[in-house]
Amino acid sequence: MLAIRATMFGLWVVAAAISAATGATAQTYPSRPIQIVVPNPPGGITDILARTLAARLSETWKQQVVVENRPAGAGTVGIGSVAKAAPDGHTLLVVADSFVTAPMIQSKLAYDPLTDFAPITGLGISPQALIVNPAVQAKTFAELIALGKKEPGKLNYGTFGVGTSGHLNIVLIENQTGAKFTPVHYRGAAPGLNDTIAGHIQMMIVSIGLVAQPWQAGKLRVLGFGSERRIARFPDVPTLAESGLPGYQAGSWYGLFASKGTPREIVDKLNAETRRILDDPQIRQKVLEPSFIFSIASSPDEFAARMRRDSDKWGKVIRGAGIKAQ
Repeated sequence: MLAIRATMFGLWVVAAAISAATGATAQTYPSRPIQIVVPNPPGGITDILARTLAARLSETWKQQVVVENRPAGAGTVGIGSVAKAAPDGHTLLVVADSFVTAPMIQSKLAYDPLTDFAPITGLGISPQALIVNPAVQAKTFAELIALGKKEPGKLNYGTFGVGTSGHLNIVLIENQTGAKFTPVHYRGAAPGLNDTIAGHIQMMIVSIGLVAQPWQAGKLRVLGFGSERRIARFPDVPTLAESGLPGYQAGSWYGLFASKGTPREIVDKLNAETRRILDDPQIRQKVLEPSFIFSIASSPDEFAARMRRDSDKWGKVIRGAGIKAQ
């Protein structure tokens, strides 16, 4: 009996020591500068969110937080560096939703987004607008679909890369309507948008924040938004769901990750502080709202569930269309 008690006491001591150690880890974090890797060039939404987060974390924790843009290899170099980083919360990743679909399109990635990272929280989602050049003979979504059925593949649409939301969301429209369009892949949204405005290609689905200004200047025509409900600032623009695609939503989300194995106490500390930042009215008014970004801050588990849902949804679309990296 005494031996059993001694064993139980020993286990309790070990458990207490582990608990104290992990608690101390969270309390002392961050113990040195934090690096946030962005696998995209400066200036995009991913970069804006990362720099907003870096500035506020640095201010709150009195520790340097540096954003490093690593767009090489279509972002895989930067993402891979975070996968290999020490799991201590001092190397983080801010990335868009194409992160989840990349392994289905690129067969030789050195990482798995669902298993090699610790999800911290979603940051924001940017609903997309379906746009056409004003010369296109379609003033409504229904008229565009009619054109895509009458002359399959004649209309070209720009994407910001194979397997990005700007590509897959059009493929999903094709699947649900029977229309057919031809993709033209660009290295980023901006060049595709410029070519749509110039009339070199006819259409695109891209962030509302990017198209609002040229659209209001008459350089583009918006046929619908991929948001869940109508946007308050543009109440006359229908959603694509109400235009003939029930349940359809189109947008890009952005999230924050650490390396796999990062202690949950550190993940939770980052989660709590990030959610506090995104709830700040100043951040919403000065950063999120001007770019039509809506916060999707949540628990790490809820964010991981979002990733799994996206993986299942887009996996079916990608396999059905036979999409592979070029």
